[in-house]
Amino acid sequence: MRVDLFDFDLPSERIALRPARPRDSARLLLVEGAVISDRQVLDLPRLLRAGDVLVFNDTKVIPAQLEGKRGEASIGATLHKREGVREWRAFLRNAKRARDGDVIDFGEGVHASVAEKAADGSALLHFHGEEPVELMLERAGRMPLPPYIASRREVDETDRDDYQTMFAREEGAVAAPTAALHFTPRLLEALDVAGIRRETLTLHVGAGTFLPVKAADTSAHVMHSEWGRIDAATADRLNAARSAGGRLIAVGTTSLRLLESAVDADGTIKPFEGDTAIFITPGYRFKAIDGLVTNFHLPRSTLFMLVSALMGLDVMKSAYAHAIEQGYRFYSYGDSSLLLPSRG
Repeated sequence: MRVDLFDFDLPSERIALRPARPRDSARLLLVEGAVISDRQVLDLPRLLRAGDVLVFNDTKVIPAQLEGKRGEASIGATLHKREGVREWRAFLRNAKRARDGDVIDFGEGVHASVAEKAADGSALLHFHGEEPVELMLERAGRMPLPPYIASRREVDETDRDDYQTMFAREEGAVAAPTAALHFTPRLLEALDVAGIRRETLTLHVGAGTFLPVKAADTSAHVMHSEWGRIDAATADRLNAARSAGGRLIAVGTTSLRLLESAVDADGTIKPFEGDTAIFITPGYRFKAIDGLVTNFHLPRSTLFMLVSALMGLDVMKSAYAHAIEQGYRFYSYGDSSLLLPSRG
């Protein structure tokens, strides 16, 4: 499909620079089939049914943004995928000044060698020493806020909490599964009372999620891979819930992409561990999920293509036009939506 079909105009003032406080006070756009209505995140227990299952991503964001020097040259690095105990694939800023074998000093006693550079502008970095890389990043790194936020304000200590979900447990993400940022203990308690269950899986979100689609046609776009895991017990519980009539509602496009990577042709979710580079565009037949909780996405992005595949491009363009007109806040720190496609 033509990528320009997924374009829309978004006023810059609609981009949220801070999350709602409290988190669950954010607005929620309900899209059922083609019907659009304005709600709040706190309405979720009344919008879902007893027996439904919300599926969360328990990945934890690491301070993956680094600023360093190679000689006199300034080199920025955004880690996006672990490749080994001491190796991380990274996108480099000022990459032309870093060659294979060069050592970058990131300060705070953190050094990494450029092991190899790739054609897509990324590089494999090998971190020196024996100290765990995670501890090095805690010392020298910053939270990797999306560029549409970081370009408009400084990243600060508040972001270390704001850009982490309450489910964060498995370290390895360089971007938050932001749909889950809206969930709080009081909201989970209300969901429990309503008989709505929850499960977790792990997908370590990479910085590739922010890369624009530069191709003119979706068929020419190459997705970056991300590592994920669904264990056998979780897969069994999800399948049992669906067999009993419950709906599987993915919380975030990351949960959705992993579930759709793990499902077979008959709709059975299998245990999964490994990389996925699934790219979902209109025409895709969803087999694992029945709905999606998600924030509002960038024009021409793979994530807007995904929600258009779920609900229909015309429906999502209408929904986004409504959200813009009604003052919804967009992107990672913005408001939310509940997308429930028509069946049959």
